[in-house]
Amino acid sequence: MKQVGDGLWEAVTPLRVIVVESGRRMTVAQLGDGGLWIHSPAELTPQLHAELDALGPVRFVVPASKLHGNLFAEDYAAAFPDAELFKGPGGRERKGVQYAGELGDAPDPRWSSDLDQLVLRGNRLADEVLFLHRASRSLIVGDLVFNVTPEAPATARVWVGGGEGVRPARLYRRTIRDRQAFRESLDRALEWDFDRIQIGHGDNVENDAKRAVREAYAFL
Repeated sequence: MKQVGDGLWEAVTPLRVIVVESGRRMTVAQLGDGGLWIHSPAELTPQLHAELDALGPVRFVVPASKLHGNLFAEDYAAAFPDAELFKGPGGRERKGVQYAGELGDAPDPRWSSDLDQLVLRGNRLADEVLFLHRASRSLIVGDLVFNVTPEAPATARVWVGGGEGVRPARLYRRTIRDRQAFRESLDRALEWDFDRIQIGHGDNVENDAKRAVREAYAFL
């Protein structure tokens, strides 16, 4: 894992989406009591397990949506029996996992001092849950945006519809069914105090993040 902010770490592992090698980013926040909050958990290798144990006790494991961040839920439930796992909005329970609840617009009181959250509504594929990590001023997302850098392969540009910069994937953009609901949710997130983005796939945005999000969704 690598520390990326005050009280914030990440682990990046390979992931291929169709023909695009996009990578998968797990984000770990250390809460005020020393416990760990994990977003979009990565494959739990022995090395990652040891790094988490060294950082603190795993308390909470959350996905970005019902489609993003659920793949290794069983492994975390087995490895960290005292941790509480949550579903994304409308998500199904995975066999062998006992869930503490479903994520919504209000953060759990046990992490609300460190993180805020809201449900980004209006995409027919899934409602995504956005998080704000206050100490590092980081917006934590799953599929809201990709960041196509000059070093990105040509397939990544195809995935987002050409060009470089911060933008949604073409499929994500096309499946926004309720533009008003989506825009209202996004406007609420843009009221948060953040300057960087922890992106689920691809490079993070390290500064001027609000401008990047506004420009990415200017079509709304």
